[in-house]
Amino acid sequence: MDQEDKSTTTDLQTMNLAEFLQTVPPGQSRLVTDFGTAGFRKDARSIDVYIAVKPPPVELHCERCDGLRNFRVKDGELPDAGAQDHYLNYVCSNCRTFEKTFSVRLKVRSDPPQSAEAYKFGEIPAFGARVPNRLLKLLGEQSDNFLKGRRCENQGLGIGAFAYYRRVVESQKNEILNKIIAASRKQGALEDTIKALEEAKSEIQFSKAVSSVKLGLPASILINGHNPLTLLHTALSAGVHEHTDKRCLELAQAVRLVLVELAERLTQALKDEAGLNDAVSQLLKAREASG
Repeated sequence: MDQEDKSTTTDLQTMNLAEFLQTVPPGQSRLVTDFGTAGFRKDARSIDVYIAVKPPPVELHCERCDGLRNFRVKDGELPDAGAQDHYLNYVCSNCRTFEKTFSVRLKVRSDPPQSAEAYKFGEIPAFGARVPNRLLKLLGEQSDNFLKGRRCENQGLGIGAFAYYRRVVESQKNEILNKIIAASRKQGALEDTIKALEEAKSEIQFSKAVSSVKLGLPASILINGHNPLTLLHTALSAGVHEHTDKRCLELAQAVRLVLVELAERLTQALKDEAGLNDAVSQLLKAREASG
């Protein structure tokens, strides 16, 4: 191994293969230490280093079970020991139907001993936490841009993720406000609050729209006691040229988490009210029938 190759390898973060598969996005490398065994295979021309890969169990989100589940290599198969590039095919141990496939390259290294440089080409389904359907519904026609931003975030492209998420929020401002207005009405918000939210829809920029909403929203919509609109404004108020890529990535992650939680709270607020209205209606019908 030459000095340049050795330096590149030793600079890589070390982890086990399960952690690599679960947490590292495509397009990145790590140093793995429990891939299986390394050996040598001699042919007529040379002696080649090979890897006998023993894919470990991993914990992933199963879309069929709708939760974290243990996954194991499908049918107990092992990749070709003579290859560097592998498809690791996993299946959920619970439902035994939902599958996950990783495409990786493993290159044996001598320093540190019994280690391999692991590179992830990709995975199906795509890397990253599943985006809730309720959020995609809230974002409407901007869902595709949000998913593009999510892919940028998964690959560590902070400026790209931040720019996409900012466009999504700016473009979908009125639909977000409409949902907040509907939930606020059902939760008995003050009329001044509803009026401020309605007036905010006429503002072109999200920042100006948020600044016009001075009064508090119903507690059921608040996130850790804070107005979600203010939280989004705080994260998105600066332009991408004012931050490093790392900082943009941190802000993009924060925006995504706030949007996911806001969509959850709005859905719950509207659902609870709908359920309550139905219950009251049923009781009124029962009283009329008995009267």
